[in-house]
Amino acid sequence: MSGLFSKPDTSAAERQIAEQRKENERLRQKAEEEKRDMMESEASKRRARTSGGSRMLLSEARIAPETGIQTLGATGTERV
Repeated sequence: MSGLFSKPDTSAAERQIAEQRKENERLRQKAEEEKRDMMESEASKRRARTSGGSRMLLSEARIAPETGIQTLGATGTERV
């Protein structure tokens, strides 16, 4: 008879719900952080495209691109 009037034990289910909420919050924060990083990267790329200036024209292949190109052949630009 005493089983009819007592409440069932739901502590395990409550713990599981609490853990699930924590996991959902962690995933939400991670998604927001990834979105923020993506937006920052896109903004920096956009900024580099629009305000690159003369630095964009310099080759990254050379060690010191500011020094210019050294030629070994003819010194003029005359065509024969």
